[in-house]
Formats: sequence, C-alpha cells, structure tokens
Amino acid sequence: MADTGIFATTAEVQRKCGAFANATYTAEAYTNDYMTQAESLINCVTGWNWSDVYASLNVDVKGILKMTASAKAAMICITNDPSGFPSQRLAELTLDVLDDEYNKGIAQLKEKAVREFIRNPNST
Repeated sequence: MADTGIFATTAEVQRKCGAFANATYTAEAYTNDYMTQAESLINCVTGWNWSDVYASLNVDVKGILKMTASAKAAMICITNDPSGFPSQRLAELTLDVLDDEYNKGIAQLKEKAVREFIRNPNST
C-alpha cells in the first residue's frame, strides 16, 4: 500500500506518535485514513482548499501543511489506543504538544488563506 495523503506521509505521522503508539493505529492503512481526515479538516477550518492547489505552493507553506496534518493524524493514532504509553501523563503530554503544533499551524494557514483570498477570490 502507498501513502495516499497529500500533505504528509505515514512515516512522518509515525515519528510524531512516538515509540509507544499502538502499531495497529500507526500502520499505513490507518494513517492514510487519518491523513484524509486531517487534510479535510485543515481545508474546512482554514477556509481554503490547500489540497487542490498543493502542487503550486511554496516549500514553506507545504511544510506548515505537513506539520499541521501530521500532528492531527498523530493525535488520532494516539487517542485510538494510548495504552502502550508507560503512563497516562506521558500520553497526555504528547497529545498536548501535538495539539499545540496543530493549532499553531492552523493559525498560520488561516492567515495565509485570507491573504490568498484577497489576491484571488475566485480560486477556492
């Protein structure tokens, strides 16, 4: 099976999940599903369809999309089964760090989406 996400890969999601994440939920079939969900959420929350214009974006914007989507997908992986973590606190800390990363990415993408809309309102 191949990665089907646009913004990030299975390996990138797995790295963010960490060593304690359940292998079932970090497998490619699962992370492909989580990436689709994360990408759709990012597009909706930011009000801009990044998926449709991805190829034309510069490397910095692609990096923010990768960071944001992989963080969200990793949160889904961990919350499906956090039992592999040595403590609930470590699982919560990991989720908090990923949530912060996701929210920072969303804030940057929203700002970029507004600028893009002002420049070209018919491109979404």
